[in-house]
Amino acid sequence: MYSISAFGGPQAHLAMMMKNFVQRTPYVTKEELLEYNALCSLLPGASSTQTILLIGYKRGGIPLAIFTLLVWILPGSLLMGAFSFLLHYIDRKALHVDVFKFIPSMAVGFLAFAATKAFRISVNNTITWCIMLLCVAATYAFFQSPWTIPILIVLSGFITNLSKKRIPQPETKPKKIKWWNIWLFVIIFLIAGFTSEMARRNDWPNRKPIHLFENLYRMGGIVFGGGHVLMPMMYEQFSVRPAAVKQKNPGVISINKEDMTTGMGIVRAMPGPVFSIASFTGGMALKDKGPEMQVIGCIIGTVAIFLPSALLVLFFFPVWHNLKKYVVVYRSLEGINAAVVGIMIASTFYIMKDITLVDARVSSLINILIIVSTFLLLQFTRIASPIIVAACLALGYFF
Repeated sequence: MYSISAFGGPQAHLAMMMKNFVQRTPYVTKEELLEYNALCSLLPGASSTQTILLIGYKRGGIPLAIFTLLVWILPGSLLMGAFSFLLHYIDRKALHVDVFKFIPSMAVGFLAFAATKAFRISVNNTITWCIMLLCVAATYAFFQSPWTIPILIVLSGFITNLSKKRIPQPETKPKKIKWWNIWLFVIIFLIAGFTSEMARRNDWPNRKPIHLFENLYRMGGIVFGGGHVLMPMMYEQFSVRPAAVKQKNPGVISINKEDMTTGMGIVRAMPGPVFSIASFTGGMALKDKGPEMQVIGCIIGTVAIFLPSALLVLFFFPVWHNLKKYVVVYRSLEGINAAVVGIMIASTFYIMKDITLVDARVSSLINILIIVSTFLLLQFTRIASPIIVAACLALGYFF
C-alpha cells in the first residue's frame, strides 16, 4: 500500500514512512527511522529505497530486506517500463492533465506531520535548535546541490560531538559485517566497466545492453542527491552526448531528447522511487531492437540502478551500527537527528514555493485546505495514507 501511494520524492517518502511504519504499524521507532534516513543520506544511490530496505532488514534480515525492496520498486518500475512502450501512442498533451496538481500540497501536509513528530524527539536544547535553523536555511538555499544534505549531516554530527554527552550502558550488541556486499559491488562495477570497454573497442554487434547496464550501474553507485540529480545525468549521457557522436559511433545508446524529457516529467507523477526512471530509460534505449529486447532493457534498467544502492546500504549499515559504541559517533547522532528535522522543514518550504496559495482562485483555497486537512488527518486519525492520496487525485481530476 505504501509503494503505490508514495508520491512526492524522498522527503515526502520519509514523511509517509513516519505515518505507516512508525505510527500506524510500529515496525521501527522514530529514532531508528531518523537514523536510517541520516545514514542513507550519506550514501550514494536512492535514499528512500535504502531507508525502506533497512526497515525490512531490521524486521527479517537479508531475505525480508530483498523482498521489501522488490515490493517497493515494482509498481513504479512497471509503470515507467510500460510508458516506454506506450509513449508514442499517447497524446503528449494528455499527459499534462492536472490530475496530480494537488499532490505537492499533500506532500507538504505529510512533511509538516513528519517534521512535527521528529521535532519532539530531536530538538530539545540550544545547540539542536541552532543546528535545525542552520539546516533549514542552508537546505532551502542550496536545495538543488547534491552535496548539501551530506555536508549538513556531517557538519551537524561534528558540532554535537564537541559535547560531553556520555554513552548509556549497556552498549548495543555488535552486528556482523557482511563483506561480500561491498566486494560484490566492486566486482560488478569492474566487470561491467571492463566488458563495456571491450564491447566498444571490438565493435560487438549486440553491445547496447552491455553499455546500458554499465552506464546505469555506474550512475546508481555514484550519484548523490537522489532522483533530481540522476535525471540530468541520464539526459546528458543518453540524449545530449550521443547526438554529437552518433555518426562516429553507431553503437552508442541514444534516446530522443523529447522522449527523455517526457519520461522525466512522467516519473514525477508516479508513486515509488524517482529512480524508476531507469526502467523507462532502459526500455527506450533498446526499443529499436524489438519488443523482446525492449522488455529486457526495462529489466536491465531496473536491476542496474537499484542494485548498487542495496549492496552499499547492506554493507554500511552493520558498520554504522558497530560504530555507535564509540563516543565520537554516539555524540554525533544528536546533531544528525536535528539536521534531519531541519532538512524536512526546509523541504516543506521548498515545495510550498511552487504551490499557489495566495491568489484569488479556487485552487489556492483547495491547496490550503489540502495542506491543513492532510496534516490533521495524519496527526489525529488512523486513516491510511493511500486514502488521502486517492482523495487528492480525485480533487485534481474534478477541479
